[in-house]
Order: sequence, then C-alpha cells, then structure tokens
Amino acid sequence: MILVFGGTTEGRKAAEVLEEAGSPYFYSTKTGEQDIRLHHGRVISGALDREAMEALCLKEGVRLIVDAAHPFAVRLHDTIAAVCSALHVPVVRYERIYPPRDADITWIDDYSHVPTDIHTLLATTGVQSIGRLKWLENEGVKVTYRILNRESSIRLAHEQGAGDGQLCLYEDNALPRAEAILLKESGLSGGFAEKTAEARKQGMRIIAIKRPLPTAYSGEHTTVNGPHGLRRAVEKFLPEFYPLHSGLTTGTCATAAAVAATIRLIEGRMPGEVPVTLPDGETIRVAVAYGADYASVIKDAGDDPDVTNGIEIRASAEPADTFQILGGKGVGSFTLPGFDFPPSEPAINKAPREMLRANIGENVRITISVPDGEEIARRTFNPRLGIVGGISIIGVSGIVKPFSEQAFIHSIRKCMEVAKASGTERVVINSGFKSERHLKTLYPDLPTQAFVQYGNFIGETLKMANELSFPNVTLGVMLGKAVKLAKGHLDTHSRKTVMDKAFIGEMLDEADCHINIDDITLARELWERLPAEKLKAFSKVVTDHCYEHCAPLLENGKLTILLIEG
Repeated sequence: MILVFGGTTEGRKAAEVLEEAGSPYFYSTKTGEQDIRLHHGRVISGALDREAMEALCLKEGVRLIVDAAHPFAVRLHDTIAAVCSALHVPVVRYERIYPPRDADITWIDDYSHVPTDIHTLLATTGVQSIGRLKWLENEGVKVTYRILNRESSIRLAHEQGAGDGQLCLYEDNALPRAEAILLKESGLSGGFAEKTAEARKQGMRIIAIKRPLPTAYSGEHTTVNGPHGLRRAVEKFLPEFYPLHSGLTTGTCATAAAVAATIRLIEGRMPGEVPVTLPDGETIRVAVAYGADYASVIKDAGDDPDVTNGIEIRASAEPADTFQILGGKGVGSFTLPGFDFPPSEPAINKAPREMLRANIGENVRITISVPDGEEIARRTFNPRLGIVGGISIIGVSGIVKPFSEQAFIHSIRKCMEVAKASGTERVVINSGFKSERHLKTLYPDLPTQAFVQYGNFIGETLKMANELSFPNVTLGVMLGKAVKLAKGHLDTHSRKTVMDKAFIGEMLDEADCHINIDDITLARELWERLPAEKLKAFSKVVTDHCYEHCAPLLENGKLTILLIEG
C-alpha cells in the first residue's frame, strides 16, 4: 500500500501517476478541500501527528510514502521522516522545480526579516502566515493579505486578526497595487514566476521567503521532481504496484552517457549515476559505466517490447570551440528528406538533440555510438525510412511507457512524413508485411516510402494522411481487421475490440449470403464458406461499411479501400 501526502499540485500529479497502475492507495490532505477525483485512491483528511501516522501505516500495511506536501510544510515533512525511519518504510519526496534566484528579488529567511522601509505590502504567503505578519502593522506597514476564496480561509484570517478590508481574494490573476509584494519561494507549480512577472510589471518591490532546507531522511529515500521520476521510484521501491514497468528512450540513454563523458572530461570525475533533465523540465538519475574513452548506458526499455532493450549506448566527449553532436559507429544517417534534419546528418532526432544541448552546457564535441546498432537496425523501421548504418536516437518525453501506443503512433507519423517528402501523390497504408507485398504488386510504380504500415491504428493513420494533405490514400485491409473496422472500430487491436459475429451476420444478410457462422473463430474462415458468386457482393458490403467510418477522417483526399484475402 502507498500513502501520498498531497493537497498540492504535486499531490495531484502523484495521484495521476498512481492511478495508471490500477492499484489501491491512500491520498492524505490536511483540510480535505482539494478538488481531486480518484478511481483507485482513497482520500484521508485531517492533520496527522506522528502517533496517528504510525498507527495508520501499521493498520493499512503502508510500504511506501510519497511526500508531495507543500515545501513549507516543515512539520509534516519532519513527521514523515521520523515515521519512515521508525517503521523502515521508504519515502519518495516529490519536490517542486525551482527557477534560479533572481538578483532583483530581496531574499529573506523568515517572516521576521521582512523589511520595514515600505508603506504598503501585499502578502501572498497564505492564510496561515497572517498571525506571523501582524507585527508589521505595529511598524506602520499597511498589509493586505491575498487568500483563497473559501469559507475556511476567510474564517481563519478573521481568527488571526485580519479585517475584511485587509483581505484580497484569489478571483483573478491581477495583483492589487502595493509598494511591495511578499511571497514564498513556491517553485514553478506555485506560480512564482507568474507572480514575480506581474509584480515587476507593476513596479512592485519583490520580497521572497526562501524555501526551507530539504528534510533529512535517515531511512531509504529518493527525491523526484516530476511524474516520470515518481513512477520510476515507485517501480523501484514497490515493483508489484505497476503490472508493467517503464523504461528509458535511446535519447535519454545517449544524454546520460554524454553528461557522464563531459563530467569526466571537464572535472575528471566518474560518477556512477548522473542527472538528466527531461524535455518536460523534470530531472531523473541514470546509472552509467565507463570505458577507456567513453561513458555508456545500458538501455532499459522496461516492459515495452523494444528491440533496442539491453543495448549499450556510448558517448565520448572532446574539447571543441562550439557544442557539436556527431554520430559514431552504429548510429544511422538520414538519406531521405522528411526528417527534422537533412540527408547525411546522423539519425539523432530533434528532441534528443535538444536534450543533449540542454544537459551538457559546455563547448564540447559529443559522439554517440551504439556497438550493435547496425545489426539491430535491421529489425526496426529504419530501412524503410531511409536511415542507413545503424539505429536512430529517438524519444519525445525521454521515458518509454510499457507497450506504448504513443511510441508506435509516433513511428507511423515519421513514416508518413517521409512518404510525403518523397513526393508521392498516393500513400498506401496497410497492416503489415504480408498485405504490403500484395499491395506493391498493384502499385509497382510507387516508391517504397509510399507504403506505410498502420499496425492497428487505422484511424490515427488516416488523420495523419489528412493533416499531410495526401491527394490519394489507399487503405489495404485484411478481413480480420476489416470486419472490426466496418463496425466503426478505428483501432483494431484485440485488446480494444473483438470480432462481432452478430454484426458479421448482418453484413452477410445485406449481401444476400445465407451461411452459418456460429462455429467460426477467425474472420478469414469466411473466405472458405462464402459461395464464389457471393464473394464480390460481401466484399463490397464490408468495404462500404469501412468507407463510411474512414472517409470522414480524410477530408482533403480521395480514399480507396482494398479488401485483401489472407
């Protein structure tokens, strides 16, 4: 069982990550007023002291705590640390991402250090801080408190001596005018950047209370600052919570190896793991190893069926006048247009290049290599995409989710973009190599790039064709997928839909075919049972139904559907 301490944006994100598992967990907030809907989590409201927290953990069998509470909730963090140490329960601290401390901000350690050489102050530090700021009024400072527009906050403000005229409710993003603004160093998710930007716009002096020092956890623990890192931490401490585990993209592995190689070059150190900032801004840590003149990472794809799982990705770093990225042995090269980079460039996509540049920050020459890349590439889409000599370094989010539909759809999009760049007026989409071989005999003059496999994602592929404005699209489909598509299932994977014999019977009646199909288990068995004179009529009924669902997705082109026997 997992216990999450939330009530924050990070708490909400933590819940979203845990919901993906479909496993039960607890979500604790002090007030219970956060609007959050959980399917698998159970909300616990009310403050917990150490005794109550320990009792809850023992009663419910809590084996992992996720501390996603507010960074200024020091007492709660300390209580969590004490409980986790006493019960030997691991803790994951879900920390915020903080922008650099700007020099034009007055940074203070606590409320007693607020400067008094001001006349009016807007305090956005929360209703709990009102009592700690009353001393300023005795110093002649007029203080306005900006608080949440809810009954409990207004009541608490009154209890601490604030009058209605001193209260400003959060109803819009505009800040009321004051000589200075006081806020907490609340990080990006706390709106710190937006508040300071608005304060500067109004010419207000900015005073910020520094965030507390991190809590010292004595037991097993780790700190994350984003959803991907949280999931990986849960998978480490409580492996059974998720049925399937996530992994790393080749782009993240290459970046980690490059970071390690650069640290070795610049600082002479060889750390066993290095931080990698992902495209969403969060940071994860990746284990690295070293060779004579390189650093390397073994790719862990998690439970995703990826042919690159377990491969070694290496990076070497050399001094240079500018930042450069080169492709070494086992990294392919682009030979066709349609990618983010022109032919002859190493097949390192845009997102990994941006990750490399953002994480290195030095004028070095980085060379990425994959010892077994050329052999592995033969089992990927690369030959079809015109990528030769090895694998491509890819990844959009930096993290691979198991059996990621998004990753497969992304590969389809790259194939469609290459088809468009080839100049073909027709793209022929199909389910796999068997149907593609047949379709190539019908369109012998089309380039290889014009044939794109959709797997099961027929609807997504047609949408891509529409976005890319292909004038003509041929959809080749075998009967097993066709009968699902005819019913309106644009994703034909067996996890999403199964053969509907009742609907097949309706189509047979429509084609005036009266045969018994009660005992069939596969749609292709229909080819053996249909009378020869009825094949054409039944095929037309099936393709007409398919057309009805597919044509609206292709507003900008002409659709041809071919039913393939097999």
